Amino acid sequence: MSELMMIGKSMGFIILLYFLTLIHLPEAKPQKDKPIESQSITQVPGKKESVSPRAAGELWYSNFDEYQRLTEPTFDNNTVVNNTVQLGGTAFLHCRVRNLGERTITWVRRRDWHILTSGVFTYTNDERFQVLHAEGSDDWTLQIKYVQKKDNGTYECQVATGAGIMSHFVNLDIVVPEAFIVGATEYHVVLGGTINLVCVIEKSPTPPQYVLWYHNSKMINYDTSRGGVQVRTEQGQKTESHLTIHDAKYTDSGNYTCSASNTQPAYIHVFVSEGDKMAAISRRKSSSSGPIISAAVWYILLPLMLSSIAA
Repeated sequence: MSELMMIGKSMGFIILLYFLTLIHLPEAKPQKDKPIESQSITQVPGKKESVSPRAAGELWYSNFDEYQRLTEPTFDNNTVVNNTVQLGGTAFLHCRVRNLGERTITWVRRRDWHILTSGVFTYTNDERFQVLHAEGSDDWTLQIKYVQKKDNGTYECQVATGAGIMSHFVNLDIVVPEAFIVGATEYHVVLGGTINLVCVIEKSPTPPQYVLWYHNSKMINYDTSRGGVQVRTEQGQKTESHLTIHDAKYTDSGNYTCSASNTQPAYIHVFVSEGDKMAAISRRKSSSSGPIISAAVWYILLPLMLSSIAA
């Protein structure tokens, strides 16, 4: 009986302690925390969004417009856009694109809208054309070998984006070197005098590899049998080759040809004459111009004289 009384007292004590705990338990108050940001991510095709490590729920790209702005392709405007290449040379048309991604670069010839290359593939039967591109590089260079006059014009490097076609234009100017011998088509020199001929090669971005002189189809650059023959060539924007022949002889008369490696040859005819014959030639030239001058003077003065008489 005493044991039952002891158990009853213990149970009563536990129940009392439970109620006292409920009375003194502090009232739970709602927390005024900021609402938790949603971390749901709108997927952009071809791009995996990631959460910034700086703050939970903060995205690298706040919206689709910003994503496009930061990832759309851009052309490097530091590349050469005006290219001058001489006939028969090799042209390299440069196009450098940042943020290309999975997009494709296409080269188009503007004069006929012909697609020349797309990616690394060539779409023309002309084997002179190909695109040069190293994997991982931003450069897409259109190479044209053995350029011809018809290659002159504008070429377009283009890339398709969601907003449309982006284009970068490159101009190609084909120049044809020209050679001429300074002076008229004839060169007169007195017997025993010095022949001085100057050949000029212009419109040549790359100087010619050589300039050869011929006398009646015989090359004389390295001819030591005649003696007194000198050839001096100065290369540059305009290449000049000087042919000097001392103590001119009758046998030095004839046709002289200046032949450069990159252009058509130029010609001149040399006449070696005695001193009195040279004087006669000079007199003939001056006399032939005399009547022309006199006629011109009369043509001007005659109307004036007639008008004064009429007055």
